[in-house]
Amino acid sequence: MFTGIITDIGKVGSIARSGDMHARIETGYDTTTIDIGASIASDGVCLTVVDLGPGWYEVDISAETLSKTNIDAWSPGHRVNLERALKVGDELGGHIVSGHVDGVAEVTSVEIEGDSTRVRVRAPEALARFIAPKGSVALNGTSLTVNEVEGNIFGVNLIAHTKQVTNWGDVAVGDRVNLEIDTLARYVARLNEFAEG
Repeated sequence: MFTGIITDIGKVGSIARSGDMHARIETGYDTTTIDIGASIASDGVCLTVVDLGPGWYEVDISAETLSKTNIDAWSPGHRVNLERALKVGDELGGHIVSGHVDGVAEVTSVEIEGDSTRVRVRAPEALARFIAPKGSVALNGTSLTVNEVEGNIFGVNLIAHTKQVTNWGDVAVGDRVNLEIDTLARYVARLNEFAEG
């Protein structure tokens, strides 16, 4: 489990592909405190550490994960939002995030509004019903509040701090971003299906 509060911006160091993908991610984390088998959310995708060394860790990414996320577009130098797994007693500053991406959304507009940036995103049709104004979403692993929803397009606001401590400072129209809907919204929708059925 994660909170959607990004604690490091990593960088893809190298990639090897053979059906699946093997990636090295360079990080500012103290890797002596990371265990082999630990989960680290990387652009919102829960990935398992399979090897590590000073300032880096490596992960294997299945073809299934590549088909459901934006990781298939990673290349060396790509900046990655990182969050280590939640520990009992940690502050829950965002919302509960599983690291199981539901789909890939597309940035449709980026507008500066004072010191903030308004980003509008097109969700896949099948996921749009789970997104509500003032609800939570995780985009590239970042916990964000939904401002408005129009059909399958919704808006979020990025404050200057968020752009500085995540890879959202690089956001551009056309970017594909990993979308994880709020777990609570998923269960409420499922309960409604049973109530209506």
